[in-house]
Amino acid sequence: MLSKNAFTNLRQLACKQAHRIVVKVGSSVITTRDGLNLNTIHALAAQIAALRQRGKEIALVSSGAIAAGMRKLGLKQRPLSLPQQQALAAIGQGDLIRSYEEAFAKYGQKVAQILITRDGLVQRYRYLNARNTLFALFRWGIIPIINENDTVAVEEIKFGDNDTLAGLITAMTEADLLILLTDIDGLCDRDPRIYPEARCLRIVEKFTEEIEALGKAAPNKVGRGGVASKIKVAKEMTSLGIPVIIASGLRKDVLLRIFAGEEIGTFFVPQGPKKTRKHWLSSLPPKGKLVLDAGAVKAIVFNGKSLLPSGIVRVEGRFFAGDPVVCVDEEGKRIAIGFINYDAEEVEKIKGLNTKEIEKRLGYKGYDEVIHRDNLCVLVS
Repeated sequence: MLSKNAFTNLRQLACKQAHRIVVKVGSSVITTRDGLNLNTIHALAAQIAALRQRGKEIALVSSGAIAAGMRKLGLKQRPLSLPQQQALAAIGQGDLIRSYEEAFAKYGQKVAQILITRDGLVQRYRYLNARNTLFALFRWGIIPIINENDTVAVEEIKFGDNDTLAGLITAMTEADLLILLTDIDGLCDRDPRIYPEARCLRIVEKFTEEIEALGKAAPNKVGRGGVASKIKVAKEMTSLGIPVIIASGLRKDVLLRIFAGEEIGTFFVPQGPKKTRKHWLSSLPPKGKLVLDAGAVKAIVFNGKSLLPSGIVRVEGRFFAGDPVVCVDEEGKRIAIGFINYDAEEVEKIKGLNTKEIEKRLGYKGYDEVIHRDNLCVLVS
């Protein structure tokens, strides 16, 4: 267990070395009963602009569109139906981005609006386009303000909450730090909205059963996430070697104080070196399945090799080149997931063959590998 001094040094070092940062702000932070909390939005803009001046690259994942729409229509409870939520997002998103644009303009900082649905991160070419767009904005010194595209998302492609989206953006941009701003001071030993004596944890070194049990607190009335989603995302990010801080976005100068070294909120210790790209690959819903023989499993897991057609025993599902496909052993255990170079019908024709036989069987050969190792994420150790 880390000593207090070691913890302080680790946290300060993580903040000092963080060049690219994802900040997620929840609905409960930037909305009030009367609409958007413009004071908080302007305070966040001032802090983020100040960090930009220090050379930090920052992406802001912001909730608030549906909540802003609710306030605009005078609704007290979030509707359950997807069309109503989409309509509220359409009503509120304009107010949200305009408020940010005006707030950042006071500090000479330009912003860009990015609305994403999950299929935008599942399809390889869309993922790369989004990633390249974000990197271009970073190079130009522009703050991306990212939200789920609630207006067009359908149930099967919704992220579910912006904590999850923030995690995916963190992995996509290979960020060095994720900060989740909420309406409580951090991860507490009980729900502080019910128990005023709740104690905030300053550090989480490992995700024990006791830590994960703290995620049972219910979400608030205007947001979709909650403590559970934040714990889940923190666990995923730290497993990738990315530190996470959960803190109150309602605290004065919270971001500046975090980067000044103050022990505000809860710091989640990263586990090992950073490996962000694998997170995105491992999070993809597979379009099909390949059953591999023992030799192929060994080559992929222990030798870091690509998947060749000779190691494929069976093809399941209908997929196309570029789709994510999961690889399993002959007992059904998930081994890896990656982007396939061939359609399902083509793989069916070349399975079990030597790479030299691909062209003869198909009449052409695009690749020697069915899945190249650069596009393959091993799921077992």
